[in-house]
Amino acid sequence: MSEEIKIVASNRKARHEFSIEESLEAGMVLHGTEVKSLREGKVNMSDAFCIVQGGEMMLLNCHISPFKHGGHFNHEAVHPRKLLLHRKEIEKWREAIEQKGFTIVPLKIYFKAGRAKIEIGLAKGKKLFDKRSDIADRESKRRLERVMRSGKDE
Repeated sequence: MSEEIKIVASNRKARHEFSIEESLEAGMVLHGTEVKSLREGKVNMSDAFCIVQGGEMMLLNCHISPFKHGGHFNHEAVHPRKLLLHRKEIEKWREAIEQKGFTIVPLKIYFKAGRAKIEIGLAKGKKLFDKRSDIADRESKRRLERVMRSGKDE
């Protein structure tokens, strides 16, 4: 039984700025018009992050545009959104944030079996030289693939 997954948005900046140690799927508490805007792909999460507050995980700075046909039922574009996780997972990640200097960043938002889900990652900030080495590795892999392909064509 395969579950259909429709990716709405992915945070490419997060993978560039941070090294992701662990990732986790979480549900989101949303208003009706937020779900409709998500289905249209009207979301920006480049500056978004998560915090643990009062034993709950909250998503901050995630911009979901107001639904164009929402009227007076529309939601605010940027407000804290609660993430649905097990208490043990929240505690484990809270300890990592406090003790080891990690941060929690959203990686992608998608629909799975009709429900809005978010993939969050436990991340550590990259230094400038880490970013440069990642870019160099990526370019060398591309060059190697090009050479392999051109060798096969002969």
